[in-house]
Amino acid sequence: MRILLISPGKDVYYAKRLGRAFKLPPLGLSTIAALTKPDIEVSILDEHVEPLNYDDTADLVGISVMTAVAPRAYEIARKFKSRGAKVVLGGPHPSALPEEAIQHCDAVVIGEAEGSWQRLIDDFKKGSLEKFYFNENPPDLANLPEPRRDLYKKGAYYITSTIQTSRGCPFDCAFCSVSNVFGKRYRHRPVEDVVRSIEHMGKRLIGFMDDNVAGNRGYSKELFKALAPLKIKWAGQASVNIAEDQELLELAEKSGCVGLFMGFETVSKESMGEIGKSHNKIEEFKANVRRLHDHGIVVLGAFIFGFDSDDRDVFKRTVDFVYDAKIDLAQFSILTPLPGTRFYEKLYSENRIIDTDWSKYDMGHVVFKPAQMSPEELDEGATWAWKEFYSRGSILRRVFGMKFDLLKVALYFLPVLTINLSFKNAIDFGQKLSQKS
Repeated sequence: MRILLISPGKDVYYAKRLGRAFKLPPLGLSTIAALTKPDIEVSILDEHVEPLNYDDTADLVGISVMTAVAPRAYEIARKFKSRGAKVVLGGPHPSALPEEAIQHCDAVVIGEAEGSWQRLIDDFKKGSLEKFYFNENPPDLANLPEPRRDLYKKGAYYITSTIQTSRGCPFDCAFCSVSNVFGKRYRHRPVEDVVRSIEHMGKRLIGFMDDNVAGNRGYSKELFKALAPLKIKWAGQASVNIAEDQELLELAEKSGCVGLFMGFETVSKESMGEIGKSHNKIEEFKANVRRLHDHGIVVLGAFIFGFDSDDRDVFKRTVDFVYDAKIDLAQFSILTPLPGTRFYEKLYSENRIIDTDWSKYDMGHVVFKPAQMSPEELDEGATWAWKEFYSRGSILRRVFGMKFDLLKVALYFLPVLTINLSFKNAIDFGQKLSQKS
């Protein structure tokens, strides 16, 4: 028996826009591969780094589906089904819309795979595949098998040593799908399991894929203390208020933290109230960034445009704030009503969704009617923010103005410059593509 696990790409142009620094290996699929019994042959194909071959003779095809790649995933599913393979869809989009997904495949895994995947394989072998598989209770994260990182395409990724220590989020922000898929409370892998995994990988640079690696401060402090003796460097994602706990921040630095992706989301109190992210204290943002820099941590700040309280001045105000706060890197997204979220339900009930093409639900397209501007103005404003922040002059001013001590500047200068240039190249490629179309 042979299983092919696929991470679909949105399109060939999207894959080209992604610099190597932004291409991350499909940790979810390598985890599913590890849940599969060793007598079954398993392979992984990531369309972001290699082309798909429909002549592949897999008996069972599993496809992981984010909303923006749903049309592509459905196309792949139909083609493999026409060749006689059974097809399974899973991931955030099928979990939110299982009845839609089942129209294109033989079975849907709703939510997390542990438990469901093993039952599905057993049913497949017996020839009695059901339409939907899900867990009655969230799976235990203790004693998980080591992901099959050996199945990644060699040389395709800047970093292959990625790991997840937790799932779930209690904040349930209106626009976020994490709570819908993984639940509204934090669940953690035992710290000793995480340490064992990192030692197994044998790498010095680790990427933590948690939605908030510092969400549960007690667990995070225990984890960071255990990481310190490993002498690794790591980057991950955390909420801004990690900087408000001095002990936690010191432990993060000692554990090897060199960079954090942070969802600042907005510089407007009204917008922050819309999404229900009251734990983000805008008045503390600049001080928090300074504290992170004092501990040698590079900050990639994420901001979203399109909230009902956003007016036409929000783009400049946000970019000015990013400059003033000396945030090292920034991501500017367009608010997107992902299915399964409260924001989607709100806009749907208000008849404000203007585009139902899932491929545009990628945080880069406007698919709804904004409250205080036109869709075109929202799109143009977000594009301006990207181009302004990643102009050559801006990159040079920010990179050469890094305020870390000399040793840390030497360590971080090249990676930060590389990521800045990767963002710029992606923007330039996208602009050329839009001009041709």
